[in-house]
Amino acid sequence: MRTPESVWDYPRPPRLERSSDHIVVVHRGIVIADTTAPLRVLETSHPPTYYMPFADVDMTLIEPVEGSTFCEWKGLASYGDIVVGGERLERAAWWYPEPTPGFANIVNYLALYPGQVDSATVEGEVVDAQEGDFYGGWITSWITGPFKGAPGTRGW
Repeated sequence: MRTPESVWDYPRPPRLERSSDHIVVVHRGIVIADTTAPLRVLETSHPPTYYMPFADVDMTLIEPVEGSTFCEWKGLASYGDIVVGGERLERAAWWYPEPTPGFANIVNYLALYPGQVDSATVEGEVVDAQEGDFYGGWITSWITGPFKGAPGTRGW
């Protein structure tokens, strides 16, 4: 059993940390990512967002798309569709080509919305996706909230 983590103990500004968690992401029976070297972004009120090294992601399934968003902490994010067997998951993945200095280690790492794929696991446990269409947090049994993202929580 893992030690429980409250998202209210996470820092603001957020922290980037290395992890040895085993992450596996599968959609339509195809492994999109399988890594034991992810990074986690931890921020007050948010479940962790996992970033997986490009080397551990089947990047042939990621099609870059136009448009970006700006994070005050990490910088400008690029987006990609995940395309598996003809199914397109629009803007389901993102990365930071030129992150801010405090998040420089996130370059060449990809994050994705766990609620858009068939299965995203941490240490074999299927995760729940953070509510809302803006945040990409991964909720496991050892992560406790309440979590930002549900209707009415955006201004927390």
